[in-house]
Amino acid sequence: MEQFRQMRRKRQQLSEEESQNILKKATAGTLALLGDNGYPYAVPISYVYADGALFFHSALSGHKVDAIRQCEKASFCVIKKDDVQPEQYTTFFRSVIAFGRIHIIEDDAEKLRAARRLGDRYNPGQEEALRQELAKGLSRMLMMRMDIEHLTGKEAIELVRQG
Repeated sequence: MEQFRQMRRKRQQLSEEESQNILKKATAGTLALLGDNGYPYAVPISYVYADGALFFHSALSGHKVDAIRQCEKASFCVIKKDDVQPEQYTTFFRSVIAFGRIHIIEDDAEKLRAARRLGDRYNPGQEEALRQELAKGLSRMLMMRMDIEHLTGKEAIELVRQG
């Protein structure tokens, strides 16, 4: 397993549970990959967090898919709170960064489970509509799983002081 940097400002670090709760509640984040010609490639994307992993969907081809096939290491960032305080020249924020390895799900049963998780997350209680959507569209999408190796959350010092 990789070694990851420890947070410098420990007082602002969120607990593992608080960080996981942000991942459970948020609906979008930014996936960062190693893109073409060694340039970072960061893409906003919807996701679902379950079983210590992040699940994403994608078209069958494109920059994101090429980057994942080239390098499995990735990071994913979610901003839960972003309250700009103009008078104080600061922002009251809460955010999480996950580091891990991402792969394209090849197993059909696992792919279907991941797609169902996303469908249930963004359109809950619509089982029949989801079944129909997956019946016609699952073959034209990729499902990806990012296994989290390191998770860190941070909040503005002002929020720490508020308790």
